[in-house]
Amino acid sequence: MSPSGDEHYDSYGGEHGDGRLTRTRLPDGDGDAFGGGRRPRPTPKPSRSLLTVVSVVVLLIAAIAFANRGGGGDGSASDGGSKSSRDKNEAAQPTAPTGQRPVSGKDTTTGIATGFPRTEQGAQSAAANYAVALGSVEMYTRESRHAIVNTVAAPQAIPEFEQVLDKAYSSNVLHRIGLSKDGKAPEGLTFVSRTIPIGTKIKEYSANTATIDVWSTGLSGIAGEGSKRPVKTDWFTVTLKLSWTGNDWKALAHSLTDGPAPVSGDVPVSGADQITEAVEGYGGFTYAR
Repeated sequence: MSPSGDEHYDSYGGEHGDGRLTRTRLPDGDGDAFGGGRRPRPTPKPSRSLLTVVSVVVLLIAAIAFANRGGGGDGSASDGGSKSSRDKNEAAQPTAPTGQRPVSGKDTTTGIATGFPRTEQGAQSAAANYAVALGSVEMYTRESRHAIVNTVAAPQAIPEFEQVLDKAYSSNVLHRIGLSKDGKAPEGLTFVSRTIPIGTKIKEYSANTATIDVWSTGLSGIAGEGSKRPVKTDWFTVTLKLSWTGNDWKALAHSLTDGPAPVSGDVPVSGADQITEAVEGYGGFTYAR
């Protein structure tokens, strides 16, 4: 029997016709009994019934994925499950997005969100965004500070807002912080002041007024090599009293208290250059409840 006589045997052994003979294949190669290794077996063709089963399974998986995909607006299963299951998830996750449109536009001068709906969630969204604006770098310059106040405050509250805030950001205060009288950082350095809302809570609410707590963390200081006031983090709660004015929520008053503050983590402190790059490279958000 010749080891190359493949023409007399099928792929799995046995002589054509009766299948009773057992085939022994010698190693392939160039005559070396230990060289080359086995020739790979041909892959058997799948049966038609197996292909049918696989096709059905693939179609079933695709149908399930489509049914569970979000984005629908009719509350059906294609919208991420039944209403009862969504209500259960939202109850378990009070800070989860609600899916409601939080705001309709932005002020063209300051970029602050405006047009919040006349709902509890709308009042919370307004409070979060106003807290961000009132804690921003722009508050340290008189012109931009007044523009912010005119955007977030109710008309009757604007004079008092401006008087109180102009005193809070006086030239003496700016000097102690390390800024010029125009609110600018020394050349080569970057002044940082950011408020980042963590969550909101309604203290009082009616169709015309609302009092909202905005639990926040913040960044403040001067970033850059040689800074004597490095950027630090802080935790505080901003309380805003709002009124429904001119088809939007506007601030009547605001105050700030310390905390709640969690335990600091073990993340190593970044260098001045890294902080400067992060502050200049990462933009802010429009916040929504």
